[in-house]
Amino acid sequence: MTGTPILGELDLHLLAEGTHLRAWEQLGAHVRTIDGVTGTTFAVWAPNARGVSVIGDFNRWTRGTTPLRLRPEVGVWEGFVPGVGAGTRYKFSVASADGRSYAEKADPYAFYAEQRPQSASVVWDLGGYGWGDDAWLAARGRRARLDVPISIYEVHLGSWARAADGGWLSYRDVADRLAEYVTDMGFTHVEFLPVAEHALDESWGYQTLGYFAPTSRFGTPQDFMYMVDTLHRAGLGVILDWVPAHFPRDGHGLGLFDGTHLYEHADPRLGEHPDWGTYIFNYGRAEVANFLIANALFWIEQYHVDGLRVDAVASMLYRDYSRKEGEWFPNAHGGRENLEAIAFLKRFNETVYREHPDAVTIAEESTAWPMVSRPTYGGGLGFGYKWNMGWMHDTLAFMAQDPVHRGYHLDELSFSMLYAFDENFMLPYSHDEVVHGKRSLVSKMPGDAWQKFANLRLLYGFMYGHPGKKLLFMGCEFGQWSEWNDGASIDWHLLDQPSHSGLQRWVRALNRLYRERPSLHESDVEPSGFEWIDCSDRTNVVTAFVRRAHGGHEQTLVVSNFTPVPRDRYRIGVPPGATRWRVLLNSDASEYGGSGYKVPAAYDVEAIATHGRDGSISLNVPPLATMVLEPVQGTA
Repeated sequence: MTGTPILGELDLHLLAEGTHLRAWEQLGAHVRTIDGVTGTTFAVWAPNARGVSVIGDFNRWTRGTTPLRLRPEVGVWEGFVPGVGAGTRYKFSVASADGRSYAEKADPYAFYAEQRPQSASVVWDLGGYGWGDDAWLAARGRRARLDVPISIYEVHLGSWARAADGGWLSYRDVADRLAEYVTDMGFTHVEFLPVAEHALDESWGYQTLGYFAPTSRFGTPQDFMYMVDTLHRAGLGVILDWVPAHFPRDGHGLGLFDGTHLYEHADPRLGEHPDWGTYIFNYGRAEVANFLIANALFWIEQYHVDGLRVDAVASMLYRDYSRKEGEWFPNAHGGRENLEAIAFLKRFNETVYREHPDAVTIAEESTAWPMVSRPTYGGGLGFGYKWNMGWMHDTLAFMAQDPVHRGYHLDELSFSMLYAFDENFMLPYSHDEVVHGKRSLVSKMPGDAWQKFANLRLLYGFMYGHPGKKLLFMGCEFGQWSEWNDGASIDWHLLDQPSHSGLQRWVRALNRLYRERPSLHESDVEPSGFEWIDCSDRTNVVTAFVRRAHGGHEQTLVVSNFTPVPRDRYRIGVPPGATRWRVLLNSDASEYGGSGYKVPAAYDVEAIATHGRDGSISLNVPPLATMVLEPVQGTA
């Protein structure tokens, strides 16, 4: 141990005021050469500890033999240990303020960790990887705009695919296979369930322990870099689920870190989550907010990720979230809003977009909180997008109805358009909808096996026409029958069956059309990009709407028949300007597993007023099907 200071005066100043945006560059463990001696610097925030020492392989895990020195200005303990290099396992032995108890804590800023059930941190150098995604990064800003197609494939790394022996595939094993598959399917982005280190497999990563460490289950940090790099070089964006809402109570984690409630709020009414048995961050403490915001920047800068989807935002916004009377208390103004969490979320978004305007932040927020995806200068929370949970629940509830009853529930389809442009929405059919007894998407659909797949193709067609960016969880693209099982691969063998492979081709075709037609994505967040033709036919249960590109230079007509009865010569009013409408996609086509009901390739516009429009077309609409049409000139 040498006496050379680790933290400079600027570091001390920034840490003290909670504005050290790249705190990971100083805190944690770093291999360095000081005064000609190579070793590792250690620095950890534990202001209330009586003492802190490093324990590890290098000192036989003996407490007190390698003590750190306190920098009282910021409560950071630091030191340099010669001879310690990358790959060394370590923890911090933290003596409580009264000196009577000790806790062995993993490094909050560790870049790498042992595989569970072991829990030590591992000294690691993040250098040495040769990135090849310069072209992607240079153009990334164009792919984050509100007027571009964003179609996300949500993936759990541990169960997208497995090795032949049932074990995990590594980041490198997954990289090329995933890039090839997602590219072929036409998605624009991959979103990973949390990859930060976590002890419990069944938490899917949502009980994060090592915020700065990609989980060692699948390889090293450089292996994770390879996967991100590979996806980028294939033209795919990478989004990570990020969990600042809570953290687990594991003894080696952040809880009671220096013997006091350091990262979590001391009052259990604010600091403990009743649903998940976890701690809640004390967002009002500058050092804690700094830890989380620096972590967000860390993933964007060190691992080149393109965006963060923030989990469980609703649980952060409300003091009474999942709490009964007497289990919470009002804020300083007498309300139930968590003012500290709100300020944190605003600062998080402001910082991310200031430092990386080409990145994107996404909120999983399930309440009517206003302006989640509006700028903070206008009173919003500042997110780029918000998951449209209301649309998701309404559409699934509607589709679960027997078709004979759907006419009484059409409002569940049309209601979303009353608020569709209040936020920058994403339309998610995520992992949460296919687990814990909720059944898979295809199993939610009514009817026999053929009708279930027809209903799901119909729903996906409606989804891709509806304003909003898209998200599908893995396995949903080919209609996995069983609920998602995080302990096994998704059921790829089902693609040997025509109904499953047909659904997969349908999703591929929808992604292609969504990307190719500006009218289906340019105006996703603008009212001018959408017009109902009809959403009130409760007898035939057919809906029709038009999507428009900026300036109306391109239009697309989406017609959906939510009954198993074909609707021949079904008349629909159409916008002026075209002499006929040509069918681009039909979910009932044989190649997608449909019935192949005869549908003309195009329909002439007739001067018959319908739906308040001077011209109309007479369609043959197949059973349980969505049709997508474009206007053209000439006669059929």
